[in-house]
Amino acid sequence: MASFSFGAGNARKLLSIPLYAAGGLLTRLIPRSRDQWVFGCAVGIADGALALWEEATARGERAVWLVGTEGEAREAERRGIPHVRKTGLRGFWCTARARVVVVTHGFGDVNRYAVAGAVIVQLWHGIPLKRIGLDSAETLRSGILPDSRVVRGMLRRMYAGATRRIRILPAASHLVRGRLESAFGLPAEHVPVTGEPRVDVLSRGTADQRRRHARAVIDQVAGPLSDDTRVVLYAPTWRDGAPDPAVPSEDEWRAILDVLERNRAVLLVRSHPLGAGEYRPPNGADRVRALGSDLVADVTPLLPGMDVLITDYSSLAFDAGLVPLPVLFLAPDLAEYRARRGLYGRYADVAGEDWAPSWTQICRQLEDVLHAPAERTARSFALSERVHAYRDGRNTQRVYRAIRAAVGAPRGVL
Repeated sequence: MASFSFGAGNARKLLSIPLYAAGGLLTRLIPRSRDQWVFGCAVGIADGALALWEEATARGERAVWLVGTEGEAREAERRGIPHVRKTGLRGFWCTARARVVVVTHGFGDVNRYAVAGAVIVQLWHGIPLKRIGLDSAETLRSGILPDSRVVRGMLRRMYAGATRRIRILPAASHLVRGRLESAFGLPAEHVPVTGEPRVDVLSRGTADQRRRHARAVIDQVAGPLSDDTRVVLYAPTWRDGAPDPAVPSEDEWRAILDVLERNRAVLLVRSHPLGAGEYRPPNGADRVRALGSDLVADVTPLLPGMDVLITDYSSLAFDAGLVPLPVLFLAPDLAEYRARRGLYGRYADVAGEDWAPSWTQICRQLEDVLHAPAERTARSFALSERVHAYRDGRNTQRVYRAIRAAVGAPRGVL
């Protein structure tokens, strides 16, 4: 079952209005530091926040990471990252004092009640295919009076008021910039086309170095694989608490395992961090292994170690072309998902006209691509070129430069 839904999350926001009001008042009284940064990320010490942390601290910025779990605290300790709990008085104080606040998902990545008045950098966590923010009715669903226009209107005003505080929201390209401006209600000057820090890892070093590093990590977290084993990553996206419609039937599991066995391949299942499906093959087959967020917080650096990506609406589809990696699209609930969440543009413009509605079709496509990947790889590269303006490994530097310009201080500017 999913650990989060918009309905439940928005209900908590409505009930927390007094805390937001109190936090807003206190942050007006607490002076912000001239040079302190705080970082947070919903999935842990990872993603674009970690890339920017490394850039900023290397250039002398004073920074603290706000953690939400004991596991995150242990990982921060392992990396030598100063950290405090984001909840409680220390987390509030650190956020309220920070000049720069960096998040990847939402203000809850740090202490959500103390962000007012900071230079807020929202790195986001992927190029959107599904509609997000103000562009999606799903964002405004509430477990409290779910059919009330008044409640939805209140949530829209709260969301728009919060997102207007964002000072910098980096975009991967001008195409993506338009989506982010609309979804967050921001002017163009707050959405610079710098590229995304989270994908720099796919452009640094040589292709061979990136693959060897990724395969070493895969061996460590998912179990050892021989050098000639092909690795297929399956990464379905979030269904906002609903069951995953793509969980294979018994017949489909047999077909999947047959393809994997014939091609000396392994399927790694990457359920979305906010929801999980029951991906258990019969007899605990070793050719299907979990690669959940409990094992790897950020799967992007592992893409060079894969041979094929299967997904539905995930932003990984846009990033795979930076490897480049062939992509297959499995969307058994396209009509329902499009009606509920909405998509930016036509699905076929991203997935092609030959996207698959079931594992039966995907198995045939997977057999083909494992034997002849060139055409699908070229399609993936072309899609990536449409949405990524940069592939030079310097996105993080451009974002850092934009932040330093926003705070008006010269420290470490490139």
